[in-house]
Amino acid sequence: MNKELMEALDILEKEKEISKETLFDAIENSLITACKNHFGKSDNIKVEIDKETCDFLCYAEKEVVEEVEDECTQIDLEDALKISKRAQLGDIVHVEIKSKEFGRIATQNAKNVILQKIREEERSVIYNQYFEKEKDVVTGIVQRYVGRNISINLGKADGILNESEQVKGEMFKPTERIKVYILEVKNTPKGPRILVSRTHPELVKRLFESEVTEIKDGTVEIKSIAREAGSRTKMAVWSNNPNVDAVGACVGINGSRVNTIVEELRGEKIDIINWDENPGNMIQNALSPAKIVAVFADPDEKTAKVVVPDYQLSLAIGKEGQNARLAARLTGYKIDIKNETQAKDAPGFRYEDYIDDYEEYDEDEYEGEYEEESADSLVEDENWEEGESWEEAPEEEFDGEDSSWEEAADEEDGWKEKAEEDWTEE
Repeated sequence: MNKELMEALDILEKEKEISKETLFDAIENSLITACKNHFGKSDNIKVEIDKETCDFLCYAEKEVVEEVEDECTQIDLEDALKISKRAQLGDIVHVEIKSKEFGRIATQNAKNVILQKIREEERSVIYNQYFEKEKDVVTGIVQRYVGRNISINLGKADGILNESEQVKGEMFKPTERIKVYILEVKNTPKGPRILVSRTHPELVKRLFESEVTEIKDGTVEIKSIAREAGSRTKMAVWSNNPNVDAVGACVGINGSRVNTIVEELRGEKIDIINWDENPGNMIQNALSPAKIVAVFADPDEKTAKVVVPDYQLSLAIGKEGQNARLAARLTGYKIDIKNETQAKDAPGFRYEDYIDDYEEYDEDEYEGEYEEESADSLVEDENWEEGESWEEAPEEEFDGEDSSWEEAADEEDGWKEKAEEDWTEE
C-alpha cells in the first residue's frame, strides 16, 4: 500500500474539495506524459491504479518479433520469454516501466501535469460553489482598496466591490466584516471573478429573508421593493395568512428585526407598507406617511393623479422628490401629485373628469336626496291643485326640512325657472 500517496489524496480531497477520481486521472495522465517524454511516444503505454491501496503499475504493450526494429513497441522472443514463459511470436506482452527510471525532466513534467490538474479542479470547485450563491447575500471581510474598488475576502475566493456598486458615504476599514450581494460570477483563466454589490435592492430583500422567519417559510411575501442606496428603501409586503400581520412581522417586537437590517445598511431608512391589488390603495400606501385626499389611477396607461392636502404636498413629494420617486418605482405607475388648491382647476384631478354626463349624475343624486320634494311627488300630493303655482302651495308643506327645498332647487341648473315655465304652459 502506498500510504504517502493515500494521505496526500485525502488531504487534497478535504481541503480543496477535489474528488479522488479526479486526482487518480491526473496521476494517470502525468505518468503517460512522463513516458512520452522518456521514450518519445506513449501510444502503447498503460497505467493501472488500485484506488483502494493507491498502488499503481505503469507498463508498455510490446509485440514479440524475431528482429526488433522499434524498441518502444517491439521486443524479441528471448526477452519476452523472461517476462512470460508462454510468449510466442506475434503475442503482446506487458513490459513494466519503473517510474524511478524517468529522467529529471520527465519527472518534472509529470509533477507539473498533476499540479495543473489540481489548480484547474480547485478553480472549478470554487466557481461552482459561488455560482450557486449568485443572487444571494454572503458575509465578507474587507481586505484592501484597489484604486476606487474594494477587494472583499469571501472565504475561498475574493470578490470585487466596484465603485458603482458602493453606497456613497460608506467607508470601510481593513478586516471589517460586511454583507454583500453577489451580482455575477464569471469563470476566467485566472479563476472565478466575483462581482458584489452594496446598492442592489435585492440586498435588502435577502437580508429580510434571513432575518424574518415568516418570509423564509413563505407566510409573508415581498411583492415589490424600491431603493435609493444609503438613503431610503420602500418595500411592499403581503401576508398569505390572514392571522399574520405582514408589516408587523417584518418590523418585529419594538422594531428588533428591522433595526438589525438598518444597522447593517448603516442607518438607511426603510418604509414597510402593505401591498394591495387595488392600484389606488397601493399608491396611497406607497406615498405614506403623507395623507391622500384622492387617487385617480389608470391601469392601462400606468399613470396616476394624486390629490393631497395643501399642507401635505411637500411630505408627499419628499426631499428632492424622493418619496414620490420611490413610490413610482414601487408601484410601477407614473404619479402626478397636486395639492387641493392646485387640483381644483387642473384637468384630470377633479371627480367630474372621471364621471360620464356629470350633470345627469347630479340630477339623479338630487332626486334621490330630495325625493319627497320632487316635482312629481308634489303633483301627486292631495293638497296640490291643478293649475296652482308652486309659490301658492300651502306653507305647511315646506315646514322643517322641507323649507330647504327651494334652496336645493335653486342650486340645480335653472330647475326653478324650468318648473315655472312648465306650469305656466299648462
